[in-house]
Amino acid sequence: MKSILLTILLSAIVVPGAQAAVSHFDDLNLASNSYWAGTVDPSVPLYEPTLGNFSSGPATFNNQITDWGGLTSWTGWAYSNMTDTVTAGYTNQYSTSAGQAHSGANFGVAYNYNPGDAVVAFAGPVAVQGLYITNTTYTALSMLNGDGFAKQFGGAQGDDADWFKLSIFGWNGSAETGRVDFYLADYRFNDNALDYVVDSWQWVDLAALGTITRLTFAITSSDIGQFGMNTPAYFAMDDLTVTAVPLPAAFWLMASALAGWFPLSRRHV
Repeated sequence: MKSILLTILLSAIVVPGAQAAVSHFDDLNLASNSYWAGTVDPSVPLYEPTLGNFSSGPATFNNQITDWGGLTSWTGWAYSNMTDTVTAGYTNQYSTSAGQAHSGANFGVAYNYNPGDAVVAFAGPVAVQGLYITNTTYTALSMLNGDGFAKQFGGAQGDDADWFKLSIFGWNGSAETGRVDFYLADYRFNDNALDYVVDSWQWVDLAALGTITRLTFAITSSDIGQFGMNTPAYFAMDDLTVTAVPLPAAFWLMASALAGWFPLSRRHV
């Protein structure tokens, strides 16, 4: 009888093996060759942002869009299935330089000019495994060729030690759990043949961030002007993978206490 009751109690608190959950953006409806970067609320006054979040898999992504009187701007997260790898400039800000999503059709696009502009949040603590990252076409072509605002990486001779870096921060509540850096372009090699601008999906391992409730991002570049960074502050993301956090040790202590309680209780039967 003791073993039966103990089994019932333990089964009530033991969590099954944690399974990976993936934010792949294909659970969001999009027409072919299109994007979503926020929806202006007509009740919000001009020049004030409309706030909007969207979710994919276990994660929630922030977005805000502002109507400037016929023109709009956005920050945070958008999602897209656009695959134009040849058109340069701001009008092609929603395409990936990889020419496709990592999986399925859709992927996320972040505009993160200021650290923390783009946020990924979770309903509860998760163990983050990693995500796939690449450049947007807009940013990749800007670095490769230069444009009206940003320089060509490497300079005219290819010898400038330029770089473009994404930093990913883990947070558990208000406590930072760590940081992982990933170079989306790197021209700092002595051998110019090793210089690169990322144009394929690359896995970024985030396991070192541990248990988190949200991710934030910072983008930095060697190309800095009078008003800040010149390189377009975008990146594309797909297949963010996390797992549920196991029950804390306190639960197992409680289970042990319950196990010890049964022999005592039998003496009073």
